[in-house]
Amino acid sequence: MDFTGKHVIVTGAGKGIGRATAVMLARRGAKVTALSRSATDLEELKNEIGCIPIAVDLADPDATRAAALRALPADFLVNCAGTTELQSFLDVTVENFDLLYAVNTRAPMIVSQEYARDMVRNGRKGAIVNVSSVAAFVGIPDHAAYCASKSGLDGLTRVMAKELAPRGIRVNGVHPTVTLTPMAVKAWSDPEKAAGMLNRIPVGRFADPDDIAEVILFLLSDEAAMVNGLSMPVDGGYMIA
Repeated sequence: MDFTGKHVIVTGAGKGIGRATAVMLARRGAKVTALSRSATDLEELKNEIGCIPIAVDLADPDATRAAALRALPADFLVNCAGTTELQSFLDVTVENFDLLYAVNTRAPMIVSQEYARDMVRNGRKGAIVNVSSVAAFVGIPDHAAYCASKSGLDGLTRVMAKELAPRGIRVNGVHPTVTLTPMAVKAWSDPEKAAGMLNRIPVGRFADPDDIAEVILFLLSDEAAMVNGLSMPVDGGYMIA
């Protein structure tokens, strides 16, 4: 998959899956605009791949929209930014719930709106990939707000796919299992808890960020020209276990 001459916006590009996606895109010829809250992470990424860095707190809707507009025009968009805080359903706070929805669900809506408006206005075709999670399909203890926010993202993805495909913009979702990112290390540091999850993955391991990035690039590419509205598990068989 060659992305030479293409411009791709990647949110959450400072760490984990977003970073792996940005690096893989750059190595395959793309110009990447990288959005992340951490200016330090962005500077390191810029030094590695020559990306255009935009530091933004995606929990802030006005700042998110301004960052999206600054990143345009672009050929493709990857909404990869995400956050989590571990709280059981009985303990989850309104503040935590709102934060996770703001970053995991609302921010992809805002960035996608501005990207799609620009593409439609200029009569261009493109693609969006929203990075969700297997947590959108199953209930995971201590992930009440996270599961809800990713399920919300899935509903948004389906509506986007129906409304935007006739305008030349395909939209798909990717659903990783536990992927060895800094956020996952925080969430799955308890060996007993991790073992319970790992035992449900037939391939016998957690995912690497590059495993997910490869699928993201496929869904952006022309090779996936007839793929639209997909909820694609990248989970080693977790969903069939």
